[in-house]
Amino acid sequence: QVQLVESGGGLVQAGGSLRLSCLASGGTFGSYAMGWFRQAPGKEREFVAAISWTNGRIYYADSVKGRFSISRDNANNRLFLQMNSLEPDDTAVYYCAGRRLVATMTAHDYERWGQGTQVTVSS
Repeated sequence: QVQLVESGGGLVQAGGSLRLSCLASGGTFGSYAMGWFRQAPGKEREFVAAISWTNGRIYYADSVKGRFSISRDNANNRLFLQMNSLEPDDTAVYYCAGRRLVATMTAHDYERWGQGTQVTVSS
């Protein structure tokens, strides 16, 4: 089974930046489409960004377009989410997830999940 571990979360002031990282182990990372999702208290888990295993397809939620960027380094089994111009509404636990086949924007399509990393954005 593929194991995913997120890191890079923290407390940041509005307008600041964070770079999240997801380390994958125990599987063939290069064969997985990967996504970032987030969940705030009292809300459903929502899609943030996704990337295909070939980097040929990238998707972003409308709420983060122009601010966040997803990338992957297959040689080092890592997935990244660069978050700029952070807003208080971005506060959530951020999860990385992986699935075989194509990238999607639907959480339940993904097979493997990390434990999440907390991102808190203050006003």
